[in-house]
Amino acid sequence: MCGICGFAGFGSGGAARSCPRETIRRMTETLVHRGPDSGGILLEERIGVALGHRRLSILDLTPEGNQPMASPSGRYVVVYNGEIYNFQDLRDEMEGDAGRAHAWRGTSDTEVLLSAFERWGFEPTLRRLVGMFAFALLDRSGPVLLLARDRFGEKPLYYGTAGGTFLFASELKAFHAHPTFAPEVDRDALAMYLRRNYVPAPHSIFRGVRKLPPGTFLAVGLKGGSPFFEANEPVPYWSALDAALAGKADPFRGDETEGIEELDRLLRRSVRGQKAADVPLGAFLSGGVDSSLVVSLLQAESDRPVRTFTVGFEEDDYSEAKQAAGVAGRLGTVHTEFLLSSREALESVPKIATLYDEPFADCSQIPTHLVACLARKHVTVCLTGDGGDELFAGYNRHFRLPALWELLRRVPPGLRTLAAGAIRRIPPASWDRLLGRIYAVLPERKRQRVPGDRFWKLSGILDAGSPQEMYLRLLSHWRDPSLVAAGGVEPRSLLTHPEEWPPALGFLEGMLFVDQVTYLPDDILVKADRAAMGASLETRMPFLDHRVAEFSWRLPLSFKIRGHDGKRILKELLRRYVPERWTDRKKMGFGMPIDSWLRGPLREWAESLLDASRLRREGILRPAPVRAAWSAHLSGKENRQYDIWNILMLQSWLESERSRT
Repeated sequence: MCGICGFAGFGSGGAARSCPRETIRRMTETLVHRGPDSGGILLEERIGVALGHRRLSILDLTPEGNQPMASPSGRYVVVYNGEIYNFQDLRDEMEGDAGRAHAWRGTSDTEVLLSAFERWGFEPTLRRLVGMFAFALLDRSGPVLLLARDRFGEKPLYYGTAGGTFLFASELKAFHAHPTFAPEVDRDALAMYLRRNYVPAPHSIFRGVRKLPPGTFLAVGLKGGSPFFEANEPVPYWSALDAALAGKADPFRGDETEGIEELDRLLRRSVRGQKAADVPLGAFLSGGVDSSLVVSLLQAESDRPVRTFTVGFEEDDYSEAKQAAGVAGRLGTVHTEFLLSSREALESVPKIATLYDEPFADCSQIPTHLVACLARKHVTVCLTGDGGDELFAGYNRHFRLPALWELLRRVPPGLRTLAAGAIRRIPPASWDRLLGRIYAVLPERKRQRVPGDRFWKLSGILDAGSPQEMYLRLLSHWRDPSLVAAGGVEPRSLLTHPEEWPPALGFLEGMLFVDQVTYLPDDILVKADRAAMGASLETRMPFLDHRVAEFSWRLPLSFKIRGHDGKRILKELLRRYVPERWTDRKKMGFGMPIDSWLRGPLREWAESLLDASRLRREGILRPAPVRAAWSAHLSGKENRQYDIWNILMLQSWLESERSRT
């Protein structure tokens, strides 16, 4: 795992032209947390390209694995972030080619990647790769600079132009170190953030800077020291839509037992590839189905106890630590638990904005970073269960919305509107007290942690005009961002315009697809990457082997959802490794008691960021709706914790940006 950066074209003047070596050095130093073990730069003054790399050594810990690295012929030079899990298979294939003996310098996957480009070419090699990656490849024969990103977007890659210079980097921190970069907030991207809690690709928070979409590459031609785009848009080499449609066209023909067998085989192969490392390796274990299954498979493929890590909370309603400890005990892992106090969580809040470089408001970013810091004391690599929900229908919306719509569409809209209003006349805390007596006598898996919030969330979708509108409302934080973002107009997207959903997919599978191409790469994977790399820890995700994902689209929905229960095939597979009581639990998530913290220990900090005069002075947000939401939350009439956290993370980010100047 590493950090990469660089630029093409030394600009029209100033420091970048007069001192490009110092510029690329400064850019590279901003990424030390992504690669604390070593660093390197390459300056190709003849064609006007500078490449920078910071290395977190995982495979081949010797200097032979350092980057930038050149191919055997010298044609290609790469700076690369990630892991190629099938690198040994590719290496064996090249060694087995008749009459093509190969003298390897070391044992790194980077060297194999470069040799593969020379052997098979750029695009054919991309399609052969199994792994997570973002890289910049300089082809000196063009000359051309090629950027590429893995199929699901596990590894980040930003690019853009400034002052006649083409810039790229793993994180926006590196852009700020280039003298021609003049950051300007993109108000339209800000509107997207207010709805989603994240800025979706290909947008970034800065005008003129984009994220390379997952599964694509971009070619930047180089002539006379000036960069130019050979293609107007990134070119896909793999498509989540194509995978979905291919799976629907070639459905799995076996029964459920055969499906479980095949999934077990695919996931075991994925775990075997992802456990390759020359450094200590472990796994995150929340106690949920996805992480428990990954740990079960990792332990089954290992000849010694696996190291596992979890974070628990002082508030029992938010903690899965007991379940994680139970699974760890059953599997025989070496388990480490960190009990997170509100004080420790609150102390980490100021650091969050600098970790993410953009506004980002998934509140589980805090425990994710803290468990990464815990794990890094013992290991350098951790496997995670990310991706299981999106591939195998694990969110409540996947199995509840279709049934709810079938019920609601028979009720006149006027009655639904009246019912929604009736629910909202009672504050969430009062609903908690009323419903708490009922939930107290229900089985544990049927209880709700915050029933009042659930009821209020239901009221927000009762009068929706379509199932797609229900989905949009559930995933929206600020339902009309243009009322909050001053001067921002939300661009069209799959989330806001469901008429652009693939017509071959029904509503339920349409949700799965949209989750896989929006929420997964732009929220879940961003959270995991920045939280872990902020602690110099590499995370790997066995569910996101593209062969597992492609198989998931071949499975009938009945293998994923049964009644009001999702991820059925994962749970059935997990039962082969742990007792049923650990597989049949309701989904809990990685939440935090933000609502009470905002009314208590975080109130003073929040008030300073939400001050009306401050908002007017900054001119980014309209004060009236922000203050109204804050007042409603403080009074207890509404629980606006996620809307407020969204604004606070934006304000905190803006504050960190001002500190740069």
